[in-house]
Amino acid sequence: MPGLSFWREPRPAPVPPRGRADYLLAAALVAATVAEGLLRPDLPIASLLLSAAFTATLPWRRERPLPMVLLAFGTGALVPLLTRDTVPDTYTMVYLLLLPYAVTRWGAGREIVLAAAGMLGCLGLSAATGTTGPADSLGGLAVVVAVAAAGLARRYRVRARVRELEQVKLLERERLARDLHDTVAHHVSAMAIRAQAGLALAPTRPEAATEALRVIEAEASRALAEMRGMVRVLREGEPASYAPEPGAADLHRLAGHNGAGLPVDVVVDGDLAALPAALGGALYRMAQESVTNAQRHARQATRVRVRVSVDDDVVRLRVGDDGAPARDTGRGYGLTGMSERARLLDGVLRAGPDPAGGWTVAVELPLAGAR
Repeated sequence: MPGLSFWREPRPAPVPPRGRADYLLAAALVAATVAEGLLRPDLPIASLLLSAAFTATLPWRRERPLPMVLLAFGTGALVPLLTRDTVPDTYTMVYLLLLPYAVTRWGAGREIVLAAAGMLGCLGLSAATGTTGPADSLGGLAVVVAVAAAGLARRYRVRARVRELEQVKLLERERLARDLHDTVAHHVSAMAIRAQAGLALAPTRPEAATEALRVIEAEASRALAEMRGMVRVLREGEPASYAPEPGAADLHRLAGHNGAGLPVDVVVDGDLAALPAALGGALYRMAQESVTNAQRHARQATRVRVRVSVDDDVVRLRVGDDGAPARDTGRGYGLTGMSERARLLDGVLRAGPDPAGGWTVAVELPLAGAR
């Protein structure tokens, strides 16, 4: 049942803990309440004290959203009944709208239901006792519902984005596993061929069998090294494809003028053939994704530059364009996938606007980690 499933819905994770910003916000609102009291001398002291006291609920609005909502709205509804007098609200108390937003954004399903019941009860009590008029009650209810709906919308938008990012990461893990599968299959095939040759030559040339064993040992060591880096992947839905993946030697494919896209310059410094297959495949994928992003998003650019350098212990990739200064609008799915692939290989990826103009992606992958 939908209602029962919502009641059992857990709280989003992770919940941001209390921080300095929360206490600074509370202090700023207390100062605003004092300033309002000075500017509005007709306000009773009780209104100012309530406005200042309710700020104490803000630092705990994410960790304890239900108690904070019930405390603030319940106290606001009960004080006029206990004092038998209308206590006008301060303008500063608009900050209490942060509480219904927080409970729908960070609360569990049962907390949201109980908080909604509590807020409706408090608004109904205020209307029934004449503390607030019908128009004010309806207006307050509409505002609270709108704020709570904004919290729910944000909650499910973030959840959907997290799921999409996880799918991107799983896709990169699957591609890396395919690359490593090709490498291990190559080593195993080489060992099988050498073993067959050694068996065929052993009766006439015993030394050939010894040489074959040495080659098999070396190939087995390389295969084991690759296997240690293999990522365990759950492939769901479509069957896995074991077609050979592009590697570092295919980087030259990115060069030239691809249709209506920007011209691409590829410069390689070092021996790409010596790179492990897993690292070479990752290098090609990240270069390809970076070039595609530049082709799509670079403004006023005339060229894309791809630079690859291979040192004794690290390979570096740098892809940039000569376009107008770019604005960092956040990390998209393409960059998330590249970051995941670099992390799996113990590497580092940095991407952002280049001070000289355009956008630059810089990657460093250690050779030791790939081997």
